Amino acid sequence: MSSPSDTLIRLTDVGITIDRRAILSGATLDICRGDFIAITGPNGGGKTTLLRIILRLLKPTSGCVTYEGEAAACDFRIGYLPQKNKIDSRFPITVASTVELGLLGRKDLTGEQRRAIVKHTLERIGLSDHAGAPIGTLSGGQLQRTLLGRAIISQPKLLVLDEPLSYLDKHFEHHVYNIIGEMAPHTTILLVSHDVSTIAQMANRHIIVDHRLEYCHSSNHFLHYNCCDHEECSAEIRNFASHSIDNNI
Repeated sequence: MSSPSDTLIRLTDVGITIDRRAILSGATLDICRGDFIAITGPNGGGKTTLLRIILRLLKPTSGCVTYEGEAAACDFRIGYLPQKNKIDSRFPITVASTVELGLLGRKDLTGEQRRAIVKHTLERIGLSDHAGAPIGTLSGGQLQRTLLGRAIISQPKLLVLDEPLSYLDKHFEHHVYNIIGEMAPHTTILLVSHDVSTIAQMANRHIIVDHRLEYCHSSNHFLHYNCCDHEECSAEIRNFASHSIDNNI
């Protein structure tokens, strides 16, 4: 069990209203060192908004967000993979330069060290052959891998991933799971996903966001944004089972 000194980021009764519509309300959450938090919920439920508030990219209408302990230090490294639709792919920048942006805060590195780290990261995400390609020429999956490279290149202490599997083929999905699994022992991870089945097995905490935060304590998960002890998910499983029986499946 985490002690108070392990707390990195604390949300206290956080809410945000946009265009007179409550996007999130009453959100209270402690993010502790070593956490792997899976965040699921319906579209429009406030998952991305929650991440942006945690990252201080959005200011909440109510409540407060505090960075504590090592997270309050200037050199606390954060990696962030936003949703692809937040990126202007027309911007004239190459794959390698985009990935290198994740090293902006690393003033301790020489040019040679930076180039070596970028090269290694490109190999890790399978884009070495596209290093000089403008991001506007990439497929959706290649752009997603580029943004993942930017998020992980600095070996962040906090890694925030918003739908990291979007646009990826099944082969690279498994590769992403491996990358995340390798980082998890020494990185605090927040990961938004619609498919909780695999991620929940990796995470130590699971939060469902539907304008409010709900903590999931189930050990069983279906291919759905909810867990099996949640009413809607349980109903979906019952319907699936009934349909299977009726059709002798």
